Amino acid sequence: QVQLVESGGGLVQAGGSLRLSCSASGRTFIAYNIGWFRRAPGKERGFVAGVSWAGENTTYADSVKGRFTISRDNAKNMVYLQMNSLKPEDTAVYYCAASPLGVIFTTPSTHHAWGQGTQVTISS
Repeated sequence: QVQLVESGGGLVQAGGSLRLSCSASGRTFIAYNIGWFRRAPGKERGFVAGVSWAGENTTYADSVKGRFTISRDNAKNMVYLQMNSLKPEDTAVYYCAASPLGVIFTTPSTHHAWGQGTQVTISS
């Protein structure tokens, strides 16, 4: 089993940057792809980015392509989400979660081991 904990959220102005971290415990970390999702007020949880177990494959939601970068460091059991050129519409609670190996899934139902989330607020 893997357990995930997010950190790094905060309040920044539009155009700024944040780096979110997803820390994993458990020896099976490399047995999973990892995804970042977000839930904005009044909206469903939506896919943001995903990375394969070795970090060689990534995929992004159209709304964040070119602005966000997902990466992982398996030696440290960490996954990161670098967020640049932030917009007010990026305001949400951000979660990381694990999914099975193979294709990078983009739906919440294919993920498990959800963290508690970290709040990101972008002011205009």
